Amino acid sequence: MSTTATPPARVRRALPPLMQLTEGAAERLRGLYAAGEQGRLLRIAVKTKGCSGLSYDLSWVDGPQKGDESVTDKGVTVLVDSKASLFLIGTVMDYEVKAMSAGFTFTNPNEKGRCGCGESFHV
Repeated sequence: MSTTATPPARVRRALPPLMQLTEGAAERLRGLYAAGEQGRLLRIAVKTKGCSGLSYDLSWVDGPQKGDESVTDKGVTVLVDSKASLFLIGTVMDYEVKAMSAGFTFTNPNEKGRCGCGESFHV
């Protein structure tokens, strides 16, 4: 009688969350959701644009589109375009207020570089 050894089961490494929100981003979104964008959701996509090739595209939508992924962090939900998911894994979205501007920013571990003006990136 011959026995064959069964290889040990592979342990899968946990994937990072698709996206996370800082408290600043969550607070700003709560304010927007409660005011003028009540009943709508922020949808995050990646578009071909700019000198480095890709750019974040934010839009307000009434509900998810086919294939959108829903991300809920700190009690706030945003939608992510299914085509953008691979570009955004592990990204942290923040809201920054500077002397001359304010807006959402992204810290994306998948970025390999950005253009000089900061409008676009490549992976």
